[in-house]
Amino acid sequence: MEDQLELKKRILNLELQLLKPHIRQSPPEIDKLLAEEFFEFGSSGTVWCKEDSVGGQGLNVRDMTLTNFEINLLAEGVVLATYHVKDLTRNQNTLRSSIWKLDNGHWKMFFHQGTLTES
Repeated sequence: MEDQLELKKRILNLELQLLKPHIRQSPPEIDKLLAEEFFEFGSSGTVWCKEDSVGGQGLNVRDMTLTNFEINLLAEGVVLATYHVKDLTRNQNTLRSSIWKLDNGHWKMFFHQGTLTES
C-alpha cells in the first residue's frame, strides 16, 4: 500500500472530485467514485444510498470549499477521511467524514456523513 502522505493526497483528490459541479452532475462519474454499498447520513438528517446519487441527474451543485483534511487508516485498504466544508451557496458549514475502501485497485467511498456546525 502507498505511504501515508501519498494516500492522503489520493483520498483528498477523490473528495475534491465529489465537490466539482461537472462530477456532481454526472451519474456515470459519481458511479465510479461510490461503492455499491454506499450510504450517507446527510446534514439534513436524510439517509441516502448510491441509487439516490446515480439514479437521477446526480447531486445538487453548490459552491463548496474543503479545509482541515485528515485521514486515519482503519484497516488495510480502509481509510477514514475527516474535514470541514463551507457551502457558500447555502451559507452553511459542515463537519464531514467518509470511509473509503480499496476495491479491485480503486478507492471507492463506502460511507459519508455531514454534520452542520456553526463554524
